[in-house]
Amino acid sequence: MSDSESLGEAAYVGFWARLLASIVDSILSLLIIVPVLLAVYGKEYLAMYDGIFRGPVDFLMNIVFPAVAIILFWVARSATPGKMLIGARIVDARTGGKPTTGQLIGRYLGYYVSMLPLFLGFIWIALDKRKQGWHDKLARTVVVYAPKKSGP
Repeated sequence: MSDSESLGEAAYVGFWARLLASIVDSILSLLIIVPVLLAVYGKEYLAMYDGIFRGPVDFLMNIVFPAVAIILFWVARSATPGKMLIGARIVDARTGGKPTTGQLIGRYLGYYVSMLPLFLGFIWIALDKRKQGWHDKLARTVVVYAPKKSGP
């Protein structure tokens, strides 16, 4: 979709497909994060993990790295690897075009709003006619299936 195209016939990506994409992204993140944390803190890190940051590398790998990686994927590809795997992308809810970087940062921060009341903001995707979670509504984005490319 270009910036001038409408979302009228867009196929919104639903809850289960987005959950699958999220699981893929989580596994990929863990494949990077866990080895780094084990290299820095040793095997004891996993046994002692209680939600308290053990140092700056712990904070960077668990908070900063995921945020930066996700936002960079969204800015560059309009999708994370998990969304790319299912053929989905994030678009501006009004124009169907690429969201602004500000919208994407707001969308990421909106994840925290969606998580707080028992993940209700994510469950909302299953109930909403446009399959928007609260983070999508806050950022004015939707997740749609990317159109198939035709031709050679």
